Amino acid sequence: MAGAEAVMFDRSLQLRVITGLVLLVLALAAVWWGGMPFLALVALATLIMWAEWAAMMQLGLGLRRVGLVLLATCMALLAVASAGEVLVALAGGAGLIGLFARGTVNRRAALWTTAGLLYCGLPAIGLLWVRALPEGLAATVLLMAIVWTADIAAFFGGKTIGGRKLAPSISPNKTWAGAICGVVGAMLVAGALATAYLPSGLGRWTLTMASVGGALAVLSVLGDLLESGLKRMARVKDSGTLLPGHGGVMDRLDGLVPVAVAGSALFALTGWAG
Repeated sequence: MAGAEAVMFDRSLQLRVITGLVLLVLALAAVWWGGMPFLALVALATLIMWAEWAAMMQLGLGLRRVGLVLLATCMALLAVASAGEVLVALAGGAGLIGLFARGTVNRRAALWTTAGLLYCGLPAIGLLWVRALPEGLAATVLLMAIVWTADIAAFFGGKTIGGRKLAPSISPNKTWAGAICGVVGAMLVAGALATAYLPSGLGRWTLTMASVGGALAVLSVLGDLLESGLKRMARVKDSGTLLPGHGGVMDRLDGLVPVAVAGSALFALTGWAG
């Protein structure tokens, strides 16, 4: 029995790695090109995330369609309008749709509709705004590398070390050891990228970016736990079945959601990316 379980784990891990590598290449290619290819990829992911969210929360067909229209409109506006203007459109549209849902369906539908539209739309706008900055390529890669490193290091660290569970009532497979490995790994990668890319080399920027990497990695872990909690509440194992070995798009991007929002706010406040 133990041998069969090991074979199943190996196959699951192989499938997860293969899917992850394909997604990695696709994401990096889109980030490198920027412009419309990156906009198209982010828009597609955003709309799929909304479809998965709406299905998990059992929202009605009308709310699902209206939400898709709002998010698609916001993504299209990003090609011609500023990120600030699109943020206003997203917030206003989500609020109006929520009020409509409260009046025609119930308060629960209103809450999850508004929350879902912001959950899907805000990180998309943040990522697209960051990529459009003068140093947007490096900044976007940094944010994604932090999330990827935190996720990979946490997965293998947790499997190797094991130990005390991080939040057993929400996500029984995650451990404190895995989370710590993820944060440390993200700090090392962020510091290494700063050393390689920034002119100041091993000076203040390396320590600063390592600290930023650690803080954003913590947000990535929290984003993962938030989505796990939402799935547990909805009584589903995965947000979807689109990605072999990973589940749905929400399952793959749960850590990126808070990192994209916080990272774009950080770059806006500091002007680090131009």
